[in-house]
Amino acid sequence: MPRVSDIPSRPYKDRDKVMKRLVQQGNANMVDQSTSGPLAGTGEGAGTTHRLHRTLTWRGAFWVAAGVPPLVLFSIGGIAGVAGKAAFVVWMLSMCMGFLQSFTYAEMAGMFGNKSGGTSVYGATAWLRYSKLIAPLSVWCNWFAWSPVLSLGCAIAAGYILNALFPVPLAESQQVVAWVTAHLADYTAQTQSVVDYLAAHPGLSAEAAIQAVAQADGVSALTPAFRTWEALTFTIPGLGTLHFNATFLIGVVLMLIIFAIQHRGISSTAKSQKLMALVVLIPLLLVGLVPILNGSINSMNVTGIVPPTAAYASTDGAWNIGGWTLFLGAMYIAAWSTYGFETAVCYTAEFKNPATDTFKAIFYSGLLCMVFFFLIPFAFQGVLGHEGMLAPGIVDGTGIGAALAGLVNGGPVITQILVILMILALFLAIMTAMAGSSRTLYQGSRDGWLPKYLSHVNEHGAPTNAMWTDLGFNVFLLALASDATGYFYVLAISNVGYIMFNFFNLNAGWIHRIDSPHLVRPWKAPTLLIGFNTLLAFVNAMFLGAGAKVWGYSGALWSGLIFASFILPVFWYRHFYQDKGHFPREAMEDLGLKDDGDLGPRRAGILPYVALIAGATVVLVSNWFFQLPT
Repeated sequence: MPRVSDIPSRPYKDRDKVMKRLVQQGNANMVDQSTSGPLAGTGEGAGTTHRLHRTLTWRGAFWVAAGVPPLVLFSIGGIAGVAGKAAFVVWMLSMCMGFLQSFTYAEMAGMFGNKSGGTSVYGATAWLRYSKLIAPLSVWCNWFAWSPVLSLGCAIAAGYILNALFPVPLAESQQVVAWVTAHLADYTAQTQSVVDYLAAHPGLSAEAAIQAVAQADGVSALTPAFRTWEALTFTIPGLGTLHFNATFLIGVVLMLIIFAIQHRGISSTAKSQKLMALVVLIPLLLVGLVPILNGSINSMNVTGIVPPTAAYASTDGAWNIGGWTLFLGAMYIAAWSTYGFETAVCYTAEFKNPATDTFKAIFYSGLLCMVFFFLIPFAFQGVLGHEGMLAPGIVDGTGIGAALAGLVNGGPVITQILVILMILALFLAIMTAMAGSSRTLYQGSRDGWLPKYLSHVNEHGAPTNAMWTDLGFNVFLLALASDATGYFYVLAISNVGYIMFNFFNLNAGWIHRIDSPHLVRPWKAPTLLIGFNTLLAFVNAMFLGAGAKVWGYSGALWSGLIFASFILPVFWYRHFYQDKGHFPREAMEDLGLKDDGDLGPRRAGILPYVALIAGATVVLVSNWFFQLPT
């Protein structure tokens, strides 16, 4: 593994010479110093000349990316449901893949020190010579994969807030018992709800059915009205049902709060993230360690590694075709969380020293994620067991705080503290997502792939038009994700884009090596690792083909592909209508090319096209071969 001490010097000995070449490439495109720091990148639109501010060090990017570890809590129950006892193995394998892949991304990020927006932007430039459509597709797929963290995180956070302020009474609570006692005489064996209950539960006595129905009605009657309030619902054919309810309302308020924080620029965001990360991650780390140190891990829960008989079944299955399909489906969704620390290099244009900060940011962020993605799933499964992981509160995320308290045998006070920390952890993840995804839109606009208005930057160096676009898109997704069914539907579709982006980007590593050997690489990954990560690109393609259908939506793969295709009219409008078929001058200069329509020689020949055909083949064959258990 490369040593961190190699970063400044490898592969060049003369640092001054390297920096001179970086300046010539535009990687240190500095024009002046000001009280807000150096500037990078011109913002277009609305008559402004504001720019992104070079005020960030690798440590700041590390703290901004610190919102990735809490993503383990977004889908820990869902993955346990489809992977069974193999769930913690899924998290570990997926995290190892993400860490190895990050070295390809680190090399490419260093090549484009004046760009923002993350690895999809750096990798998209490799495909530009071979197809004008692949480059914007990669950026678009990365954006619509990352952006839904806002809506999904706010949906879970809203659930925690509703539970705290408007709790649903437990069936065995004193108030429900009192309600049942007062109304039990209103129920008879002929009451329609009792008749229906008996029909659904054959063999049950009428007295037991009356008690069960009365108890359910008591819980419903004593549930605060705001919990069930819904202003509007309507169904979009082929997509899902939009719910404008209490979860939606609280979620929108949370989004606006996060927007206000990020409006002050990346430096302010990094400071807020650092504070929240320390408050959240230290207790989360302790909660993961305590069960291991005090012997609470039940070895029976983490041995006999097999998938379940079916998704969300509590019985053990076997490693047959159906079992492997469930396992690959778990790997598919886990990638959405474990690969996410690549967002640490979304801020290259805001680094004070991009030549050295890019590798450090993604390397140390990867190490941080490895600790949490190894530790937390293992501790959860070791204590709760497979059946305990299937509890509704674990699957939908709203019971994670109470489960964390259970890992350390905490009482009511500890439980409430951990619930508050869970809300902060969600804020941490949402802040990371908005910072990264908005800069992807911004740089896509700067490079001529997305509409021009997205390149607007305010006086604090924040890409506000991109942030507003992110916000509007996620208000729509929040309405779709405001119930448990819609939540995993949004997650499954968005991950189609994320796996596609990873496939394009891992292949971009070797394409850049062949086509752009002249571009300076402040940090260069071992060639063997570039080759191995190319193999992982096709493993990811297998996850996509086999795994997208595991999450209860047989058409999730096709829905994701359709959404990915939406970039085509957007790109056509920008490139052929607004820019008359030419890319912006600075986008061409980044590749060492002139703005004359010549995209440079295709030294890789037909190999990129072969990779695309092979990848599509792997997806289709995997989708056909791997089938759910019957």
